[in-house]
Amino acid sequence: MKSAFLVAMLGPGVLSASLLVAATPGHDAAPTMSSEGALPHLLAGNQRFVTGAVAHPDQSAPRRLAQAAEQTPTAIVLACSGSRVAPEILFDQGIGNIFVIRNAGNVLDDHVIGSIEYAVAHLHVPLVVVLGHAKCGAVPAAVEGGHAPGHFSSIVASIGPAVKFALGHEGEAVDNTVRANARLIRDALADSEPLIGPAVKTGKIKVVAGLYEITSGKVLLLP
Repeated sequence: MKSAFLVAMLGPGVLSASLLVAATPGHDAAPTMSSEGALPHLLAGNQRFVTGAVAHPDQSAPRRLAQAAEQTPTAIVLACSGSRVAPEILFDQGIGNIFVIRNAGNVLDDHVIGSIEYAVAHLHVPLVVVLGHAKCGAVPAAVEGGHAPGHFSSIVASIGPAVKFALGHEGEAVDNTVRANARLIRDALADSEPLIGPAVKTGKIKVVAGLYEITSGKVLLLP
């Protein structure tokens, strides 16, 4: 595991699920879209959402029946579980179009990595989008520090590296942390072994970070 950020967040047991998925043979279906084609396709859907010209594609009964036999997503989206951030809606997608993983703060853990590995290895999904969003409720708690109640403390701890990274930068602390969190997770996934990192290096998949503006509805790609 190359990323110190990833190791600090997940601990020494991080590879357990990863190795299990890697050892499980997947089917040999071909990807439905390339890594270069999947991102423009997804952003075109977001543009329809922003302008109110949504198409609600692939939501028919025939599509439902076709996807019951085999799912064919073209993108993986790691997003926050907030009620205002539904990837299927904001990207104007339908049944079987995107493989979605959601938790508060769109943080990374062993289960998230394993889920992404499953989609990459078994469903041959060519694109991973780490999607942070403005006004994320989990981030201020991490920025402010102090004790977080219950299991929420684990989420705050996972955002901690992004808080440290954002310190000293110009701009608003919460917004800087949201952006830093998405970027750090993107970079950690791009270095992740044994499946995701090698797939990135060979061009089989692309991992990008984005910011969802909940007022405008627009998704911005982060450098």
